Amino acid sequence: MTPVNRFLALDFETASRSRTSACALGLVAVSDNGIVTAETFLIRPPRPHFEFTHIHGLTWEDVREAPTFAELWPRISTYLEQADFLVAHNAPFDQGVLGRCCEHYGLRAPERPFFCTVQIARRQWGIYPTRLPDVCAQLGIALSHHDAGSDARACAEIALRAGREGWRPVLSPRAADS
Repeated sequence: MTPVNRFLALDFETASRSRTSACALGLVAVSDNGIVTAETFLIRPPRPHFEFTHIHGLTWEDVREAPTFAELWPRISTYLEQADFLVAHNAPFDQGVLGRCCEHYGLRAPERPFFCTVQIARRQWGIYPTRLPDVCAQLGIALSHHDAGSDARACAEIALRAGREGWRPVLSPRAADS
């Protein structure tokens, strides 16, 4: 069985409803069917308005001295360029944050297929409800929910487990060769 290879699990936390308000990012790089790198970044959003502190615990004071998304881009983009595909839980949200942050700062994200661990958990194991804590509880994966690094690691673990049990991402030949 071919391993699920070279992917990046990611999770954004946002300060507000604006998709440009990323305030934390967890990245977990996977290669040869194992986690090779995990990093968490605090990000200074464009505005100091925080309405989701009650969810992730972050405030403007926590990130006011952090780099902006554009300042982190050289490190973030390296991970993206090395991945064949990306995974996230509720991927449309994280894909939207990545896209809007890139657009806001005039950056071009590498085009990579995005796979959603919500959909993977539903199809692979029939898990409902499929909130990240529910999936992790079902699969015995440790989670500190809404900590960007922990959420990204959980997504990587979900995709790895699914890969061991037969799930394969459908990649275009161009994406797989990049």
